[in-house]
Amino acid sequence: MRGLIQRVSHALVEVDDQIVGNIDRGILLLLGIEASDTAEQSRKLINKVLNYRIFPEKECSDESGRMNLSVKDIGGGVLVVSQFTLVADTKKGLRPGFSSAAKPDYAERVYAEFVELMRAEHSSVATGIFAADMKVSLCNDGPVTFLLDF
Repeated sequence: MRGLIQRVSHALVEVDDQIVGNIDRGILLLLGIEASDTAEQSRKLINKVLNYRIFPEKECSDESGRMNLSVKDIGGGVLVVSQFTLVADTKKGLRPGFSSAAKPDYAERVYAEFVELMRAEHSSVATGIFAADMKVSLCNDGPVTFLLDF
């Protein structure tokens, strides 16, 4: 399971010219699911995403300017978008390989369970539509981007 998180001032996802999910300040999570992924990995990634300290304190930043706040701390949103290309093998050749990617039916089930678990932990969660042709728009704040592997 791989999650690419981006700190955003806003983000949205459209399907067929309709907005299906959007957030203001928070995290855009692009989620790649592999065939071997488990519910335990989902729980670990959710915990990390929600508690990862990537937001600065506006009024009281520490002396070194470090990022000290999580998306939970700031009451921000999380936009979860499935993206199977994140689990591509790009080490050899000029074409990505997807042998480790979960089959669509399994990946959809893991994605749905991931979103359900995320919503149980955080009140502001939006999503794209699994396997749809999505258009994702965002304003990356920083830019701040991290790849989280499990």
